[in-house]
Amino acid sequence: MDLKTFKLLHPMKYYKDYLDSNIRPDGRELEELRPLAISFGVIKSADGSAIVKIGNTTVVCGIKAELAAPKALEPRQGYLVPNVEFSPVCSPSYRPGPPSDDAQVYSRSLADAISNARCINLHDLCISPGKLVWALYCDLVCLDHDGCVFDAAIIALVAALHTVKLPTIRYNNDTEETETDSLKFSALSVHCVPVTTSFVMVTDRLIADPTTEEEKLASTTLTVTVSDGKMSFFNQSGGDPFDSATLKRCTESAIKREQSVKRMIKTMTNERTDK
Repeated sequence: MDLKTFKLLHPMKYYKDYLDSNIRPDGRELEELRPLAISFGVIKSADGSAIVKIGNTTVVCGIKAELAAPKALEPRQGYLVPNVEFSPVCSPSYRPGPPSDDAQVYSRSLADAISNARCINLHDLCISPGKLVWALYCDLVCLDHDGCVFDAAIIALVAALHTVKLPTIRYNNDTEETETDSLKFSALSVHCVPVTTSFVMVTDRLIADPTTEEEKLASTTLTVTVSDGKMSFFNQSGGDPFDSATLKRCTESAIKREQSVKRMIKTMTNERTDK
């Protein structure tokens, strides 16, 4: 039996043979993260955009800023609305049509992670209290799904927010008319860089930054979002709770990735400012 057929018929055994040697089929150590790349300003028609690659996983984010009326109970707050879409080209698992269950869960989790980290102060999006605010519609599309889409999505969103510049809006309370100064733009204030790192348990071994194949074999999935060196969002699905020692290792790994991503975004932001 050739290796490809063996992997197809006995995927767990195939992986276990590797894991027992403290290595993965792609050559990484068990807790080694894949290379990460970020590019700013990839969608010229958007008010902000970025694309992120983690290994083969690719997510692009485009942000559109629109004027809207605030909620009655939150008259001084604008909106930040993330929407995740799994393109049919990203994986055979997805088809054209309405948003998949995965997309809806990811959209809600992304909104929660950004909110918990206090990445954006929604009060900064207020133009006239009770009358007019900015609504930031953040469309995220997965172009290639090879695991950890949520990790790539949150980095893509935060990176795209760093590229948003909003025009100055003058609102007349008497006439309710707006005037846009298209020559004067203000950069959006991004107060932190929340970064998520995912982990899974496969045959009782901890694996960081899993691929799609590893996610399918996992008994437990854990996502840790870190902001300013502290855990801001945590989610576990399946299996037994991680012990304190394992959770500490996961958090330390997530903090290292956050520091790396912050440096990348800071460098890229400075380069855009210098141009």
